[in-house]
Amino acid sequence: MTYELFQSIYDRAALRHGGSTQLEQRLSRPLSTSQLSQHTDDRWLAAFTQKVFQSGINWQVVRNKWPGFETVFFEFDIEKMLLIHDEMWEEKAKDVRIIRNFGKVMTIRENALMINECQASHGSFSNFVAKWPNDDIIGLWAYLKKHGARLGGNTGPYTLRAMGKDTFILTRDVEGYLRQHEIITTGRDTQSAWKAAQTAFNHWHKESRRSYTEISQCIALSVN
Repeated sequence: MTYELFQSIYDRAALRHGGSTQLEQRLSRPLSTSQLSQHTDDRWLAAFTQKVFQSGINWQVVRNKWPGFETVFFEFDIEKMLLIHDEMWEEKAKDVRIIRNFGKVMTIRENALMINECQASHGSFSNFVAKWPNDDIIGLWAYLKKHGARLGGNTGPYTLRAMGKDTFILTRDVEGYLRQHEIITTGRDTQSAWKAAQTAFNHWHKESRRSYTEISQCIALSVN
């Protein structure tokens, strides 16, 4: 497979968005391993929950309701989430301070369980994520999809990006670029597509020494 030079992608993105200075200002950078490991695990559960609720709903609606979520779910304290009994979950799902969706509310319990299991084996969920190698970020996507609740598709990757983990995301623009260049030829969420995308991003990372986050954003900005 022959990949387009990253510099060509970057130059096209800069041309489309007012030059390299303006482009650099638009790019977000991931946190370092030590910075990432400092997140408390309740913030991971909050972030997963926010992204789950934002799926299929206007994101601003969720943000407007978010203070209510923090109150109703005890600021997403992991131990407290695991102590809530079934009847209380049903009551919380009806609380007018949140977006009332029982199925999505129950992901909080399931994702708290996933985080708790990682705490037992890695000290904290933050340590688990921070130490995951970026050149196999699709492995972490797969873990979240398998062990978490409603964290498949782009929900898991968007959460990782929001929390500062270095990851590319198969947005519509990035996926479109990869298809145009025949890097992926199957469904977006297939293992073959993920592996092909990871291989391409590993190549561009080695070539440019840029983060996967920056590379992903540059590709999106080069086509949009």
